[in-house]
Amino acid sequence: VQLQAFGGGLVQAGGSLRLSCAASGLTFSRYALGWFRQAPGKEREFVAAISRSGGSTYYANSVKGRFTIARDNAKNTVYLQMNSLKPEDTAVYYCAASTLVVVPRTPVGDEYWGQGTQVTVSS
Repeated sequence: VQLQAFGGGLVQAGGSLRLSCAASGLTFSRYALGWFRQAPGKEREFVAAISRSGGSTYYANSVKGRFTIARDNAKNTVYLQMNSLKPEDTAVYYCAASTLVVVPRTPVGDEYWGQGTQVTVSS
């Protein structure tokens, strides 16, 4: 199983970025997906999750209303559209895949992880 995240970069506060995570080596539609992030000196935290069908989505309170998670099962890809970015959104963003119904907000150790993509928001 491989998850490859990309799309990060440097953006000014108030700007937007779209992250993508392409998966291979798994039956994509059978996996719930999620995005997490880790800022320097902080623990990895949950950002957003989406069910296998895409019918249910979940967000951390800190990004609700600004970020949108979506998936394209035909392209084996999950996306994170990030709008109204703030400096506190600066982190390495990771995608995760789980065989559970939903990717847990606190990972349980059975997840597959991508390599991370850096997002830097300048003030």
